Amino acid sequence: MTSKPQAKYLHDYQPPTHAVENLSLTFELDPQNTQVTARFTLTAQSGATSVMLDGIELTLNSVKVNGQNHSDYTLHDTGLELHGLSPRAEIEIVNTISPGTNTSLEGLYLSDGAYCTQCEAEGFRKITYFLDRPDVLTTYQVKIIGPKEMPYLLSNGNKVDSGELADGRHYVCWEDPFKKPSYLFALVAGDFDVLSDKFETRSGRQVDLQLFVDKGNLSKAPHAMTSLKKAMAWDEARFDLEYDLDIYMIVAVDFFNMGAMENKGLNVFNSACVLANQETATDRDFHVIESIVGHEYFHNWTGNRVTCRDWFQLSLKEGLTVFRDQEFSSDLGSRALNRIDAVNTVRTHQFAEDAGPMAHPIRPQQVIEMNNFYTVTVYNKGAEVIRMMHTILGEAGFQKGMKQYFERHDGQAVTCDDFVAAMSDANGKDLSQFKLWYNQVGTPKISARTSYDAQQGEFTLHLAQSHADNDPVEAPLHIPVAIELLDQQGQVIAIPESTAKQGKVIELTEKQQSFVFAGLKDEPVVVLLEDFSAPCTLNYDHKQHQLLHIAKFASSDYARWEAIQQLYKAEIKSLVNTQAFAEYRLPESLTHALSVLLDDLSGDLSILAEQFTVPGFDALSADHNPVPVEPLHQAISTIEYQIAQKLKPVWCATYEQLNDDGSLSSAAVATRTMKNKCLFYLALVSDSQIQGWIQEQSESHNMTLKLGAIRAAVNADHVLTQLLLDDFDKQWQSDLLVMDKWFALQASRRDDNCLDNILSLYSHPCFDKANPNRVRALIGAFTRSNPLHFHRNDGQGYALLGDLIAELNQVNPQNASRIITPLLSFKRFDETRQGLMKAQLEKLARLPELSDDLYEKIDKALN
Repeated sequence: MTSKPQAKYLHDYQPPTHAVENLSLTFELDPQNTQVTARFTLTAQSGATSVMLDGIELTLNSVKVNGQNHSDYTLHDTGLELHGLSPRAEIEIVNTISPGTNTSLEGLYLSDGAYCTQCEAEGFRKITYFLDRPDVLTTYQVKIIGPKEMPYLLSNGNKVDSGELADGRHYVCWEDPFKKPSYLFALVAGDFDVLSDKFETRSGRQVDLQLFVDKGNLSKAPHAMTSLKKAMAWDEARFDLEYDLDIYMIVAVDFFNMGAMENKGLNVFNSACVLANQETATDRDFHVIESIVGHEYFHNWTGNRVTCRDWFQLSLKEGLTVFRDQEFSSDLGSRALNRIDAVNTVRTHQFAEDAGPMAHPIRPQQVIEMNNFYTVTVYNKGAEVIRMMHTILGEAGFQKGMKQYFERHDGQAVTCDDFVAAMSDANGKDLSQFKLWYNQVGTPKISARTSYDAQQGEFTLHLAQSHADNDPVEAPLHIPVAIELLDQQGQVIAIPESTAKQGKVIELTEKQQSFVFAGLKDEPVVVLLEDFSAPCTLNYDHKQHQLLHIAKFASSDYARWEAIQQLYKAEIKSLVNTQAFAEYRLPESLTHALSVLLDDLSGDLSILAEQFTVPGFDALSADHNPVPVEPLHQAISTIEYQIAQKLKPVWCATYEQLNDDGSLSSAAVATRTMKNKCLFYLALVSDSQIQGWIQEQSESHNMTLKLGAIRAAVNADHVLTQLLLDDFDKQWQSDLLVMDKWFALQASRRDDNCLDNILSLYSHPCFDKANPNRVRALIGAFTRSNPLHFHRNDGQGYALLGDLIAELNQVNPQNASRIITPLLSFKRFDETRQGLMKAQLEKLARLPELSDDLYEKIDKALN
């Protein structure tokens, strides 16, 4: 890198100098020399006679203005600047690109022989010269010319023409009647298997549905198609939103940086987020596919019909659409399980981001490389901010706000402020204080204390909010705090509407507030921040007996799970402090409570399994500074072993009772989840009978059960581990997505040969460093799920990651930037580890051609 990249700032936003009318694109496909012809009309918005069109890695062939060759231009590394333009100018630009050598997976590239695009955030400028910004909206007409060996030539909108050419090629023309920004453009060309279906909208229109997959994968496509139809029906029923085109297409490709992309009418998906059957995919995979298919479909309105004015407003579409896909999953499945899943993501990953050098608000104020801000903060904390609005306004009020939002802004590029204004105006609710959440950095803290006046029968809840050290917002936030009061018999105490909305929600709007609850016979047990009603940490001294009371009686499944999590955390924290691992015994009170849970298998077994999931290293490390790597790992392992040992007879009895029908029904999924949880613990205290169960389950034709058995063996470093992994490798080498699961298992091994084993897997026939899925499966899993070896005090785990990042910097900067995250928070560790992690960052900083993606993160971490 020759010069320091320059940051862009939200406060510097300026509207585009020109509007664009009717972009016409013609592609003549060729692996090394694809010719792109772009024709469009520019209309000056403020008397400008010049325009800067974005473009990188393009070969310019010709420029015409108003039908005449035009030479009055300046060619820059980052674009084409046209001079001497009339107020209204017809532009024609011809350029060539090389999809076959484009390893960045942005713009137009080849994925296993098929042409594919990824234009969000700024990939369109790798296709042709254009105003590549989200606030430039226009209609698109696209003609794709390609070889007949590629029968499918796809783009956005509706198909309007096709035919054959004299030279043996063929063409297809597409027209998208809805104005869209360039980031929503898509093109796919190749030979696929196709699953076709139809969906009838509530107004009676027939929509053609098509799902394109690699040859031989058609049997893995039906679940995604079913998920799409469920999403379309749900959006009509819950949000009153109907699909608007005649066709909806999804294409699955193996080389893709993201999970999926919501291009208008032509979604491009990572194959991992589409392909599934029960022999190759887990129950978790099925759930994730349904969620992501829903997410991209929901973008049709929250992102496409109404889009972002600028990329600083990314959470406008992503936070809102994550909230919508969470609600979709909750309405179709278990609301409690989906809430637990969402909260785990926020606490484990988003809180860590808040505490690190890349901390930023959900609406960032400055960026160097926009790809770096597709983060858990923008997406998942953004969804929590939307959820807080829903909590404050209620379902009916939120839907009024959504209707107002679409009536005002359909077909526009708008801001987060516009969304909040629609919510506020539709409900007559002042949300000006609430808007501070959009600028807030770090994780807010809520401190709570209680007092009880037995004589007056009054219980008082005192709440105080405080900001993170790096938060520029000094004023108090508007925080909805959901609560529940339980009496000594476990009955819920009714709270009047005058005190709490919906009988649960109190609004913390000052730095300190007190809330009085009168007419109580005894001191209640209080459930605080029920269902994680705000993305904050909570400081309240719940006693063990109170947590056990909540775990037994709270009306919310989430609250009962949370109480047990707090019990686990207290035990682990105590163990880390004493480090008396050999002498530790699980308290009888907790053992009894856990045993009672296993006595009743009549409830939701998926939630029961979650109650036996001990918090992981990443979730717990946030409570320590510096992070005690070995003691924390050992404390978690000790607690898990104690749960296994103390409850071994119950685990055995439970395991033998559990049988599922092999379906994807919620009951069958829950049974398999609990069966895997049993085997996870039993593997830690294995005997000959349990060894037989592990072997037998590993031979299942259901991937959830098969992987559950192997994962239990790997976690326990069981004698069967190597045999099971070798058998899996032999069975599944022909299926790369299944092998990703095997790579992740290998990465989580804790034996002394872990690092050598990972390095040897680079030469495995199924591994490809250029494929983001393979890298995420092996190295992502290593840094995420193997803290003992990643944080080795000799620094070899850090060096392994650093060396790979250096390679990927040249190949795929986006992927390199995503896997560097574990090195960025080096200041949270002891001096030795800090020095070793910092050394890797400094080595990367010296790379001669360091990408902007990496530069931004490394610079923030080191400075």
